[in-house]
Order: sequence, then structure tokens, then C-alpha cells
Amino acid sequence: MRQDAIFSPLFALVFLTFLVWVYMYIRRIHLITSRKLKSQDLAVPNMLAQISPPSVSNPSDNLKNLFEIPVLFYVLVLYLFITKQVDAVYVNAAWMFVVFRVLHSAVHCTFNLVMLRFYLYLFATLAVWFIAFRTAFIHFST
Repeated sequence: MRQDAIFSPLFALVFLTFLVWVYMYIRRIHLITSRKLKSQDLAVPNMLAQISPPSVSNPSDNLKNLFEIPVLFYVLVLYLFITKQVDAVYVNAAWMFVVFRVLHSAVHCTFNLVMLRFYLYLFATLAVWFIAFRTAFIHFST
């Protein structure tokens, strides 16, 4: 297997992060312009968060969430590539993580059905933990 195959899911996750960031700003700008808020109204930390409805705060929360568990994913992908351990199992698990994160973000940024979002997050995170534990097991076995 080509070692760089692991970068396709990595870049897909980067692109997802970009899309959520753009969506968040579209929602924020709409809120600011529709309520005719002045920049000074938002100078106090967390003021925007306090006045934002879920349609604005959820994309922001989702973007923050894309810098939590995904950071482990990025580190693991780089470790696998550098150590030349990329195989089909890792690539499939990486794609599983990304697909569930895409679905999680779609739910979180739109209709936000919490239990569905919870399960999507759980399955995505289990994929990362699988990669982490398999990688650690191989590392400590050699």
C-alpha cells in the first residue's frame, strides 16, 4: 500500500474544518447584520456567544470540537506515515473517522439532534482510539 494513502482522509478532515469555519462565519455575519450589531457591541469576551441562537453557536462549537479529538488523528496519521506503517486497516479506520465526523458536523451545524450527534461522535472517536491502540500495540511489541 502507498504510504501517502493516509493523507486523503487527513485532507478530507482539513477540508471539513474549512467548510465548518466558512459556515460559522456566514451564520455570524448574518446575525451581526440582521441585528445591526456594532463591533463595539461584541468587544466584551463571549458577548457574541451569549447573544447567539443555536443556529450561530452550534457551528462555532463544532469548529472548536474539530480541534479536539481530530488533533490526535493528525498526530497518528503523521506517525504512521513517518514510520511507514500505513496499511489498509489504518486507511479504512481513518476514512471511517472522517465520514462519521462529516456526519457529526452536518448534524451539529443544522438540526442538531443530540442523540444522533452523540452516536456519530462516538463512532468517529472509536475509530481514532482503534488507530491509537493498534499503533501503540505495534510500537511496544517491537
